[in-house]
Amino acid sequence: MKESYRIELKLTLTESLEKEVVAFLNSREGGVIYIGIDDKGIAKGVDNTDAMQLQIKDRLKNNIHPTCLGLFDIIGEEIDGKDIVKIIVASGPEKPYYLKKQGMSEKGCYIRVGTAAEPMPSRMIENLFARRTRNSIGKILSNQQNLKFEQLKIYYEASGKRLNSKFATNLGLQTEDGAYNYVAFLMSDINAMSIKLAKYKGKTRVHLIENNEYGYCSIIKATKQVLDKFELENKTRSRITSKERIDIRLWNTIALREAIINAIVHNDYSHEVPPKFEIFDDRIEITSAGALPDMLSREEFFEGFSIPRNQEMMRIFKDLDLVEHLGSGIPRILEVYPPECFRFTENFLRMTFPNAWDLSEEGEPVSNQVTDHDTDQVTDQVTDHVTDHDTKRQIEEQIPNMHRTSTNELPKEFRSTSVEVQNLVLIFEKEMNRLEIQGKLELKHEGNFRELYLTPAIEAGFLIMKYPQKNHPKQKYMLTEKGKILQKQLKK
Repeated sequence: MKESYRIELKLTLTESLEKEVVAFLNSREGGVIYIGIDDKGIAKGVDNTDAMQLQIKDRLKNNIHPTCLGLFDIIGEEIDGKDIVKIIVASGPEKPYYLKKQGMSEKGCYIRVGTAAEPMPSRMIENLFARRTRNSIGKILSNQQNLKFEQLKIYYEASGKRLNSKFATNLGLQTEDGAYNYVAFLMSDINAMSIKLAKYKGKTRVHLIENNEYGYCSIIKATKQVLDKFELENKTRSRITSKERIDIRLWNTIALREAIINAIVHNDYSHEVPPKFEIFDDRIEITSAGALPDMLSREEFFEGFSIPRNQEMMRIFKDLDLVEHLGSGIPRILEVYPPECFRFTENFLRMTFPNAWDLSEEGEPVSNQVTDHDTDQVTDQVTDHVTDHDTKRQIEEQIPNMHRTSTNELPKEFRSTSVEVQNLVLIFEKEMNRLEIQGKLELKHEGNFRELYLTPAIEAGFLIMKYPQKNHPKQKYMLTEKGKILQKQLKK
């Protein structure tokens, strides 16, 4: 690893950190800062990465203007056995950014030039300020000021966080005058925004069979409702061969989730146009308002460069684990669907993902992602399902010779254990947090995971929480002795 236009290496945390972050905020593509790596690219490591991450967040929050909250991620990583801190910085939408104590001047504004942060010329400062985004929803005054945020508080508590009395200021829900802005309006318990989801019979918009609206509530709640709806719609078709079962879902679950979240978080709400979701027999279309930002080309968009349109929303979605790292969404989608699935217009972005099979024909999958390598004694069985839970139960009942441990082969005390719990125990390694377990099981829906896997495993005595506090932010889970015995039996 070496320094470049987008990479800055630091052996230790220095006073120049804010300057480097400002330079990346003011650049076209943003950048990444590594702390704990010397200028030769050798990882030396840092002490107490958790404390350093908190210190960095506090410094960036208080020393840079306009606010850069929602425009950076701070991650602890291990490189060559050394703990380092990685700061991902997005290109900011409200350039020029500057050091608060120096003001909007050549001493406070920086730009990335080669591998260094250089003072920004006064003419560039003036030009950028003249072009600064004026329709940011963080600057638009909410037409209602009597707002309540009980739903938002519940979601934060469920994520192991708690909002204090200054949450409106800390989350960017207020204008500079202290009034609620449009972000607050979208996050409030009652508002006028509604996300549309339509379902059609056939491949055109002629025969509408469902017209759903998710909204008039906190946009966090509306987002989760949309995700739940698509979890129901994303049916599975299963092919059983003599060696394995191959599950084919209508859409790739990871790419679909990323597309839904991206459409909601990056939608241009300044014209009060919500994102729209449409399901056809042969495809899904996801349409969000707003063209690409002026400083972001299509090539940069596909490479994962990020200029968050709604940085306040991005920050909240990250707090609630609905968004992972900056710029990670589009690359995740492109791992499955090609760039041709994206269509850019002057005012909208539309993502079109083909179904794995044509619902109007109910024939063989049209996707060529799955091929049958078994030529002998291949048995095809197709099962549609509404949830992961229903599918597994239906397939279990229909196909007794699945490649898993038969309950009859287990000791009597374990025979009532569900397949979901068996799968969880089987993949378990040492201490694991929720996201690690879900990742191992390839499950993206937290609600189903908790209901069908995690909670039953704890209640049955196979798992135990590391911290007694249920919502501990660093909660991890461990196998009990009973769980270890079951895992040993399953591995036989």
